[in-house]
Amino acid sequence: MDLQNYKPYLVKFQSLIALILLCIGISLLSDRFLTMENGWNVMRQISVNICISVGITLVVITAGIDLSVGSILALSGAVAAGLIKDGIALESANLYIGFTVTGAVLGALVTGTVLGTFNGWVITRFKVPPFVATLAMLTIARGLTLLYTKGFPISGLGDNFAYLGTGWLFGIPVPVWIAGCVVLFAIVVMTKTRLGRYIYAIGGNESAARLSGINITKVKIIVYGFAGLLAGVGGVLVTSRLNSAQPNAGINYELDAIAAVVIGGTSLSGGRGKIMGTVLGAIIIGVLNNGLVLLNVSPFWQQVVKGAVILLAVIIDKSNAKNR
Repeated sequence: MDLQNYKPYLVKFQSLIALILLCIGISLLSDRFLTMENGWNVMRQISVNICISVGITLVVITAGIDLSVGSILALSGAVAAGLIKDGIALESANLYIGFTVTGAVLGALVTGTVLGTFNGWVITRFKVPPFVATLAMLTIARGLTLLYTKGFPISGLGDNFAYLGTGWLFGIPVPVWIAGCVVLFAIVVMTKTRLGRYIYAIGGNESAARLSGINITKVKIIVYGFAGLLAGVGGVLVTSRLNSAQPNAGINYELDAIAAVVIGGTSLSGGRGKIMGTVLGAIIIGVLNNGLVLLNVSPFWQQVVKGAVILLAVIIDKSNAKNR
């Protein structure tokens, strides 16, 4: 059997093959892995990462990066919790504005979108490298979260809000429905719209895209704004699942998201990647996290394993790019 004939298929389906092998390995080591309860638990947990990863996928396809999504997630979740719990009090005008769950969720999404859009504006207006701009936003948003919460959790948000993170709809967890809608929307954008073609064009060759008349600034601002929006969605899901906004929420979430994007086959050089690849990557990260917990692996070793997986994924990506 000539392996060279099968190599293109192995490369194309490498994420799926890795997921199958990982599931087989963990199921052999733990009899709790292949249970319905654990399966839904994994899906509920990875829903947040899927939302964040989809946004980062678009950013990476433009040859950018976003390190701030974890902090934006935390601030967005805190804003939602604060609006539900305390509303907005304007003492000088003797005015109090209360918020419903819908209003609080919109507040969180607006917060994430504004911060993400600001990232895109800084990157395009001042030519700041995405790594630096989003690293700065990571610190800024984390600081704003601590200021907003005063360093304490905001709890007791009510059953209606908790339903978004813990409820079920037609036998499927609500977060899974939300993540599915995000994925479907992103697939349509990337495959059926002019914006999707522009995103791929910018990542493939920005100079050529500019000469073709594509408004690079506008597209990048939209992409980073969308990443911020989805970080806001993640913030709502995390906060509602815990029924509490934690000041330290979202720490290292950007690492899991970037890992999902890279494992899913999106090139860090830009111009290449698919949403479903990222979804597979997020599932792999989620299954890996779940398996390590079921096997009682030390949290310190879990970090080592995930770091090694990310490094291996990047090496494979570079190897595949070289072969192409």
